[in-house]
Amino acid sequence: MKKLLNNILKIGLPLVLAGSILWWMYRGFDWEAVRRALSGEMSWTWMILSLPFGISAQVFRALRWRQALEPLGDRPRLHTCINAIFLSYASSLVVPRVGEFLRCGVLKRYDGVNFSRSVGTVVSERVVDMLMVLLLALITVLLQIPVFRHFFSTTGVTLDSLLSRFSPAGYAVTVVSGVLIIATVLVLVYRLNMLGRTKAILRDLRDGLLSIRLVRHKWLFWGNSIGIWASYYLHFYLTFMCFGYTEHLGAACALVAFVVGCFAVLVPTPNGAGPWHFAVKTILMLYGVSGTDGAIYALIVHTLQTLLVLALGLYSLVALALTRKV
Repeated sequence: MKKLLNNILKIGLPLVLAGSILWWMYRGFDWEAVRRALSGEMSWTWMILSLPFGISAQVFRALRWRQALEPLGDRPRLHTCINAIFLSYASSLVVPRVGEFLRCGVLKRYDGVNFSRSVGTVVSERVVDMLMVLLLALITVLLQIPVFRHFFSTTGVTLDSLLSRFSPAGYAVTVVSGVLIIATVLVLVYRLNMLGRTKAILRDLRDGLLSIRLVRHKWLFWGNSIGIWASYYLHFYLTFMCFGYTEHLGAACALVAFVVGCFAVLVPTPNGAGPWHFAVKTILMLYGVSGTDGAIYALIVHTLQTLLVLALGLYSLVALALTRKV
């Protein structure tokens, strides 16, 4: 009974949170405007051009993960790693963060990779990813200081006036999202402690965490890391070209929205649904996009990118069913 309740909470709470934020953002929304955008006002050519970068980001991640496993004596097949990554992101649409463990289970089942060591490499990868995001955030702040200064000086807008545009519900979404990010980190730390109850498992986790130190061709490892985040950024930036109200904003604005969106998806909702919409819409409003247009942009882009993740997950299920175990 306790396990059933725990599973219900794992699935239900993220869905309720995402649904609540989305309902608040889109209550009383003009859905006809969304239909017009989808039926002709947006450029589907640019949207289609953005999709391969969503795939390449996951392929780069598989390449980097395989490279991190090699110093531990594990050499999983590349196609198994790719399908494990595809499946992990799709499964996280149902239960946030479960994909991190599922992909390790896929390698264990099909290629005999030690589960605990592979979990350790996943944790190492996440540390690297966080460093990459923090570096992007720093670069973004440095690049955008002149832009923000010019914006405030020419418009006469002050920080107080910007904050006054936040409704009480907006502040509540921001605070709740921050609390949930912290809670998610604490839960992951707790789970890792649970996995490390035996010395053997703890040793495997440690080996996985330290595997990056021993990786061959470190330049290739960091090249794959750059490839991941460059792909993610292009996957997002090219969607700016789809809409008349974002196509002129430029790569720097897209970088700001992208970085803020990266932090928003840390909130444990399916693919960041809700917090990501709120964060991206807020940034676009800062650059002069209307609230309605910003909400339409966030809804369409997030939905189509989520459908891509789902399609890759379904593909991986078929591919793994046809894969022979080692």
